[in-house]
Amino acid sequence: MKEIILEWTVYKFGGSSLADSECFDIVSSIIKDSDSKRLAVVVSAISGTTDALLAITDLAAKNKKIDKPIRAIASQYESIVLKLLSKKNAKGLLSLFNDDLESIRKILKASSIVNSSTLRVQEIVSGFGELWSSRLLTKVLQERISDNNIICVDSRDILVVDHGEMGAIVDWDSSLNNKDKVISGDTNIAVITGYIARDKNNNHTTLGRNGSDYSAAIFGNLLDADSIIIWTDVDGVLTGDPRKIPEADVIEEISYSEAMELAYFGAKVIHPQTLSPAVTKNIPIFIRSTFNSKYPGTKIVSKINSDRVLIKGVTGIDSITLVNLEGTGMIGVSGTADRLFGALRSAGISVILISQGSSEHSICFAIEDKYSKDVKEIVSDAFSLELEEGQIQKIETQDSCAIIAIVGDGMTGLPGVAGRFFRTLGNSGINVKAIAQGASERNISAVIESKDMEKALRAIHGNFYLSAKTVSIGLIGPGSVGKALVSQINGEIDNLRVNFNLDLRIRAITNSKKMILEDRRIKLDNWVTQLKESNIAANIDDFIDHLKTDHLPHTVIIDSTAEKSIANFYKDWLDMGIHIITPNKRANSDNLDYYHSLRQSSRDNNSHYLYEATVGAGLPVIQTLKHLVATGDEIYSISGIFSGTLAYLFNMYDGTQPFSKIVIDAKNKGYTEPDPRDDLSGMDVARKAIILAREVGLDINLDQILVESLVPSSLKDASVEKFLSKLSDFDQPMKKIFDKCVKNDQVLRYTLNIDFKKAKVEVSLKPFSKSHPFSNIHLTDNIVQFSTKRYCDNPLIIRGPGAGPDVTAAGIFSDLLSLCSMLSASNK
Repeated sequence: MKEIILEWTVYKFGGSSLADSECFDIVSSIIKDSDSKRLAVVVSAISGTTDALLAITDLAAKNKKIDKPIRAIASQYESIVLKLLSKKNAKGLLSLFNDDLESIRKILKASSIVNSSTLRVQEIVSGFGELWSSRLLTKVLQERISDNNIICVDSRDILVVDHGEMGAIVDWDSSLNNKDKVISGDTNIAVITGYIARDKNNNHTTLGRNGSDYSAAIFGNLLDADSIIIWTDVDGVLTGDPRKIPEADVIEEISYSEAMELAYFGAKVIHPQTLSPAVTKNIPIFIRSTFNSKYPGTKIVSKINSDRVLIKGVTGIDSITLVNLEGTGMIGVSGTADRLFGALRSAGISVILISQGSSEHSICFAIEDKYSKDVKEIVSDAFSLELEEGQIQKIETQDSCAIIAIVGDGMTGLPGVAGRFFRTLGNSGINVKAIAQGASERNISAVIESKDMEKALRAIHGNFYLSAKTVSIGLIGPGSVGKALVSQINGEIDNLRVNFNLDLRIRAITNSKKMILEDRRIKLDNWVTQLKESNIAANIDDFIDHLKTDHLPHTVIIDSTAEKSIANFYKDWLDMGIHIITPNKRANSDNLDYYHSLRQSSRDNNSHYLYEATVGAGLPVIQTLKHLVATGDEIYSISGIFSGTLAYLFNMYDGTQPFSKIVIDAKNKGYTEPDPRDDLSGMDVARKAIILAREVGLDINLDQILVESLVPSSLKDASVEKFLSKLSDFDQPMKKIFDKCVKNDQVLRYTLNIDFKKAKVEVSLKPFSKSHPFSNIHLTDNIVQFSTKRYCDNPLIIRGPGAGPDVTAAGIFSDLLSLCSMLSASNK
């Protein structure tokens, strides 16, 4: 019968996953609950232990006392052991631990005598941390899992490495042979020390800092593992550093090549060297969180099967010095680059980025800041003759630089990616000092000033990784319409994100007294309470500064007030590239110069200004008119009922009750403004008439409109109370007009009429036959009639509710969705 060989899975737990007894409990539960049949568990030292051991070696080398820091290490370890193990196992483990501490003291005593610490001493001493954590975890597992085949493996008994210029190089044949001797076929769980190994001379050595990840990959290769899981303190490989990019998210799947690029340019989750042994045998690597073990994390594989994603992440390296070697004597001369980088290699200086123009007039390269003081002298020495003869004109260094990079296999062969990258930086006011891109097109890098790094990372991430329809939204005026709008957005926000890749983020809300500001998004379930309890005073400048941010691609202000003071800011906001959506009629009905300046600012700055809800609330009046004009139709006239309040009043007025009583009842039901004269004056309808007339191209101001006011002149300046009490004195004239209509089988309607041929705009109370469309509307309906060249014999009519918080909010919401559609199209 053929022997069944069960595959291994490699787990690796870092120091943050083994910080205290609670962490060991979590780790042991993950191992216990694993579905894998055979587990190789590679562990780092307990958090902080390796640093503490290296610090002790430095103290000993300086002949300083080490008893106190050794006691601190002992105290931490003993505390964890006693909380986790039975007394018997704890006693045995601590006995071994104390023996190790004594060995450390003896080793470091020699360092104290000679006042120096060799690399070998550092490697021996720092490697004890992994021994202690592996022994402890093994005992914990043996106590908690009913399995006799759990062993602790000192990786120095298996791994044989040599050290070259690129780090530790594994002797695979020797290591494989040792593995077969140490790990038997019936072992189910092997707890293995990370970081440490032996060299070919049988001396203790290490794989370098972050070496435990490398250990995990090596053992994955040696054991022919089906997968390697790196358990850490984050949910996976992120699209950016969350400390700098609040919107950074976990990447579900990434290629080995992409992971290497991200790691090289500063992504801290995985070390580039880790990937090599896994790549050799095509072993998938998973990055998962110890503290969120149900989350699937990031899968790193050779080839991605998912749909093409343009970039996988944005990353960067700070504390960079940029060096520029420039001279006419370099042009066409072979070996210049070899001499330059050979000199740097001899000095032990690693070059991070290289950029050279095709003219060969200059070579630019980036190094770590720590080499900045020496690099100029090193390069000057290498080219001393050329400098003396003037063939090299200058050697410049620029400190305090940073490198930012975008990484993704999806960029390969796709035009416009580099242009978009540099355009985003330019739009954010960030100067690029040098650029580099490999032939694989997997990486585009730029050198910028350090002070701009966070700004650049946020801007690039927002432009590339976030949805083109990610919108930073600020709401001004959270009254009845504003509340209805927030409620509507909140009800659809998840659906829009999942099904339409539309990410609406309300990040700021302000009234006239207070405001709430959130970096990511306001919690919309209790925003009213948040605003009420806010201690942030309303300030429009602070509101805008918060809203307009580099890491989100688009900013929208929704003004749901009726205030001219707010409308006066529109031009400034459009000039800043902020989009505006509003039901506020003030800006579009202001003087013509301001009106035209808004259009010009919108065009110049590619900022959109949408105002469907200024006329007809949620009815598609503006949209329809724009389409008619844009498609070449000639507009003869626009007429209609554009006041829900006045529509209600004249639908209700049947002569059986005085007109003044109808007005008072309507006010009590909330159908009118707090001061009914705002409706009865006809000025609201007049402003709508101006907006429609200007939309067709008729330049007209408010004082050029014939407006029939229903407010008696003697009551214009009276208080609201006096106006309501005295309005009955004027019931008779209205009754007289009404009776005349009844006699002629007509009804009264308050309408606007725009005659484009005569360039005449009129807002007035008029009689209509009972068969006319304006006579047959519901209580608060609006109705608009377009008479055009195409719609002449049978005018185009739009009818429906034209007032109320819900329908007005729906009109604003519709504009918001239209804006997102435009933004998405312009970003392709």
